[in-house]
Amino acid sequence: MASCASSLLLGLLSFLIVANIASSSSSSGGIRLSIIRKPFAAVPVFREAPAFRNGDSCGLQRIHIVMTLDANYLRGTMAAVVSILQHSTCPENMEFHFLWSRFEREVFSSIKSTFPYLNFKFYRFDSNRVRGKISKSIRQALDQPLNYARIYLADIIPSDVKRVIYLDSDLVVVDDIAKLWEVDLEEKVLAAPEYCHANFTNYFSNLFWLDPVLAKTFHGRRPCYFNTGVMVVDVEKWRQGGITQKVEEWMTVQKQKRIYHLGSLPPFLLVLAGNIKGVDHRWNQHGLGGDNMEGKCRSLHPGPISLLHWSGKGKPWLRLDSRKPCIVDHLWAPYDLYRSSMHALEE
Repeated sequence: MASCASSLLLGLLSFLIVANIASSSSSSGGIRLSIIRKPFAAVPVFREAPAFRNGDSCGLQRIHIVMTLDANYLRGTMAAVVSILQHSTCPENMEFHFLWSRFEREVFSSIKSTFPYLNFKFYRFDSNRVRGKISKSIRQALDQPLNYARIYLADIIPSDVKRVIYLDSDLVVVDDIAKLWEVDLEEKVLAAPEYCHANFTNYFSNLFWLDPVLAKTFHGRRPCYFNTGVMVVDVEKWRQGGITQKVEEWMTVQKQKRIYHLGSLPPFLLVLAGNIKGVDHRWNQHGLGGDNMEGKCRSLHPGPISLLHWSGKGKPWLRLDSRKPCIVDHLWAPYDLYRSSMHALEE
């Protein structure tokens, strides 16, 4: 009997909430039934970051950093931003450009409240630009429209911005990012660490390599794999070279022939591999999230490190929360600004 009464009470409460929402949006003041949209995932609460200030030797040069903004990766974005500011000699010279595809007010307000001193701007990425162009890949996260926003950044960023650093949200910087910003592009459109020992043929299907026309794509080039989660981009040269259109053309081919399996990376390789400026590997210690299927733990590669990147399926904040972290995840934890509900209550 008690359970029946509880069910009736919950039903009545749900009706009243819906009626109130509908009536508040109706100009006539009457009750209007509306479609109830599934709510977005709750946005985590973050601690306010310290105010990072410039050193005495800083000039006026702006360093432009582009990142995407999404509720599912917000915790990673926060850690990335604070790591950049913390290790920068001139943190006040940083200007962040955040690309978003779904309006989430709580996400925007979180950025503002966590970094009240940050120089930043928000830009909408119209997901319709890639609708119908995305092919299903081996991992669902790679198929999200926002994952393709980097292809269009030259169309979104203001024309007075000539160079940007594009960064994924699942990384932390442990060096002064000005060193990466100052890399000599040598007339190239893009600079990134290259990995020429990786088996490049694995990034494309047999159908690609067996096609006599497609297989000539890299003729005259020495293509090497590079990760698109860390890139220095000459935005002007990108526009002049019509790089966006060239990448889109390969996405169209992919829809017809299935020539690769890995989301937005392969079309970048098809257009630019073998024709970029190589950067020291220290600027992308990638793969810390494991592979795209299981996300198993991986250890660090030997050598100096300026940037740690959890590309792959495993993300450090999820593994830490599950209490099954990999050793490398503890290198990400000091930059985590997430305030758990228990922690918030204690304060």
